[in-house]
Amino acid sequence: MLRNHALIRGAFILTLSGAATRFIGFFYRMFLGRAFGGESVGLYQLAFPVYALCFSVCAAGVETAISRSTAAGLAVRDPLRVRAAFQSGLSLSVLLSFAALFFVQGNAGFLAGQLLGDPRCAPLLCVLILALPFACVHACICGHCLGRKSTRLPALSQLLEQAVRVGSVVLLFHILDSRGIRPGIALAAGGIVAAEASAAFYCLVRMRGKGSGSRGILSFTAYKKGLGEILSTAVPLTGNRVLLNILQSVEAVSIPLKLQAAGLTAGGALTVYGALTGMALPCILFPSALTSSVSAMLLPAAAQIQASGDRRAMQEIVRNVFFSCFSLGLFFGLLMAAGGNMLGQLLFHSRMAGRLIATLAWMCPFLYTNSCLLSILNGLGKTHLTFLFNAAGLLLRIGSVFLLVPAFGIRGYLWGLLAGQGAVFALCFFTLYPKLPFFRPSSRYSP
Repeated sequence: MLRNHALIRGAFILTLSGAATRFIGFFYRMFLGRAFGGESVGLYQLAFPVYALCFSVCAAGVETAISRSTAAGLAVRDPLRVRAAFQSGLSLSVLLSFAALFFVQGNAGFLAGQLLGDPRCAPLLCVLILALPFACVHACICGHCLGRKSTRLPALSQLLEQAVRVGSVVLLFHILDSRGIRPGIALAAGGIVAAEASAAFYCLVRMRGKGSGSRGILSFTAYKKGLGEILSTAVPLTGNRVLLNILQSVEAVSIPLKLQAAGLTAGGALTVYGALTGMALPCILFPSALTSSVSAMLLPAAAQIQASGDRRAMQEIVRNVFFSCFSLGLFFGLLMAAGGNMLGQLLFHSRMAGRLIATLAWMCPFLYTNSCLLSILNGLGKTHLTFLFNAAGLLLRIGSVFLLVPAFGIRGYLWGLLAGQGAVFALCFFTLYPKLPFFRPSSRYSP
């Protein structure tokens, strides 16, 4: 019961901070468009995936690995394991971040001209990549705190990061503009650097004050053991995130082209793609803020329960999460299926967006449940399975772009999205089926 209360409380705190940052970010995007213009914002969006890919390689998998190892170490009362996980993971992430920083700084012109197709992105890449070491420190400390089921520091640092990012850019823009200086979009990239640096230093100060896992010098043996545990979890997770980023980039480029192959003009293809990614999908994903917060708390909870060997607690948490998330997804799915057309007209004044929302609504039960089930699998150490499951879902999506969109238009891609989420759901469900005794009454109270 105490474990469930901690999970709910942590998820509630993360949900509040996530909702606040999304609210601030919504108005910030409006400001960027008005202050710098659509073309400049387009350049910024074009350069950002390179930074996101670098972050995925350097920190995304390591953060999750630190969270899992920390929770497992606490469950078996092994403070050395907790300390080794944090210090080895942090040092690995920071080392990778500096390697990525020097690589991007040295090859910014090539990356901008050949990979992104616009040499004007080179200065933005040089500025953005400066935020990477700070972002890695921030991520690793947040992973350590989540492993301890402490959400206050991650939530506050998230709010601080967003406040510094928005506040610094808006303030400097108005100061420079009042003096007759028209700043470029590089100012927004600088805001990310300032935000990540502020969040990283805040987290370091708070952790030092609490005397957490950062204190004490590890022996080489302990460090090597901790690094091995981190790598065993982080490598498949990093591959998963990198694959996701690459395939998302392929989707972003290919969908408009394949829509043109289906008979649309270039402008018509971009209009349909914009309605899908900028209107329909944000509506479908908005309620997932709650399940995303639950997912962040589930990974360390599952790792801790597994380490303690409490089978009944594991069955309880899997069963409760499954039915809660599926019910939430079913509720919002039915709501959006019935009112999707009205939402499209009310929010975006677009019938096309309404039709897309109504179609995508059937994905909600799978979408909202999958994030939590994948988080549980990661917490159980089955990161190779989450990699394979996500890869299967993504390949179905990308396959629909090339095979179905030319023949059926955007409907082909929507079918691919539904098939991908359904496949991941089925794979997760049957993997965790032994921990769902609700379906097998005879084993419900087995030890």
